[in-house]
Amino acid sequence: MKMNRQELEAARILINLALQEDVGSGDITTNNLIPAGLRKQADMRAKADGVIAGLEVAEMVFRHFDPGLEWNPQVNDGEEVKKGEVIVRFSADYRALLTGERTALNFLQRLSGIATIAHMYTTLLVGSQAKILDTRKTLPGFRLLDKYAVRAGGAVNHRIGLYDMVMIKDNHIAVAGGIPKAVEAVRRGIEKNILVEVETTCLREVEEAVESGADIIMLDNMDDETMRKAVTLIGRRAKTEASGNMTPERIAGTAATGVDYISVGALTHSVKALDISQTIYQ
Repeated sequence: MKMNRQELEAARILINLALQEDVGSGDITTNNLIPAGLRKQADMRAKADGVIAGLEVAEMVFRHFDPGLEWNPQVNDGEEVKKGEVIVRFSADYRALLTGERTALNFLQRLSGIATIAHMYTTLLVGSQAKILDTRKTLPGFRLLDKYAVRAGGAVNHRIGLYDMVMIKDNHIAVAGGIPKAVEAVRRGIEKNILVEVETTCLREVEEAVESGADIIMLDNMDDETMRKAVTLIGRRAKTEASGNMTPERIAGTAATGVDYISVGALTHSVKALDISQTIYQ
């Protein structure tokens, strides 16, 4: 799996910020101890089972310091690895290997952590047509990279931001005077190809959302029995998204209600970095 142009540009911007805060005017330890021009071999290994994401970002970090970097991934983004498995073998200027190590690992460990938990959630859907969705609960500035890692783990991206899809929530509905009026008003102001999703909390609101012509209906904080009734009521006239406290223990039962999507904020807001180490060979 490869990053697209927008994701690579986002990575470039973040790398520059990361190196500015970490390296600043220079790595005063490495530059005073390591001779210039000395090249070394290195590798990165998984120290836990997981799914890899962010290899291109790590490569960009090291290439910033050494354009002559030789980079040989042993796996691709989106592939599972076992503890102890080599992820990438590479060689570069010794100073580059030391100065870039922490920043490269920070990116690779975070993105791999997201891919790993996304993969875990998707495996809970075996036998179901439902898909796991991410949310906007990403690290500020990391939106595109976090969502790339979600895809690497086999889950699906929801809207990128506030600009590419309509999400009508309770506060919007209250101001508009109800779901029908909210949908009607927003339809007048957007292009026809933009999807409209409506948040609902009960079957009455579900019926209003269906009759209003919503493209996607969020079933927010409903129990599985209510969601099952909602799916029947909607009858494929709109896509359905289950949301709210979607823990691993709930996924199978929620998927069995027939919903199309299950959104999980924990994919990106509660990231546990995948443990990865770098070794430089002397």
